[in-house]
Amino acid sequence: MITFKKAIFKLVSLTLLVVLLSSCSSDVDNANATITPTPTASLYKGSFVSAVHPTSGIAAINTDKTMLTFTSFMSDNGPNLDIYLVSDLSNVNAAFINLGDIKGLNGSYSYDLPANIDITVYKHVVVWCSDFNVNFGYATLVKQ
Repeated sequence: MITFKKAIFKLVSLTLLVVLLSSCSSDVDNANATITPTPTASLYKGSFVSAVHPTSGIAAINTDKTMLTFTSFMSDNGPNLDIYLVSDLSNVNAAFINLGDIKGLNGSYSYDLPANIDITVYKHVVVWCSDFNVNFGYATLVKQ
């Protein structure tokens, strides 16, 4: 009888431990989660167009010119993809601002903008492959 009680106690304890551990979450579990930007009014907006790789979605800059958001964004994977703001799509030596590594290939993402950026000059958002100097896709921002 004592061994039966011990077995029941061990079974209940193990069940509780499994339930507690499976309900926990870590930052690693959420590392690949989509970053959903907070909706704000857009001052500039444009739709992504495919260049060398299929790219789609909407790019928008908020009215404060502090944040660039991608909505329903999709693009192919590639080595060393960065997000650039570019002054001229037809000139490979055009002035650009590197906003950093791409945050994801499928979803909605936000990028902080440098202070006092002139969107009338840097009006193209480009998914740029730095390793191969290739434009994956781009969006031309138009004032709303």
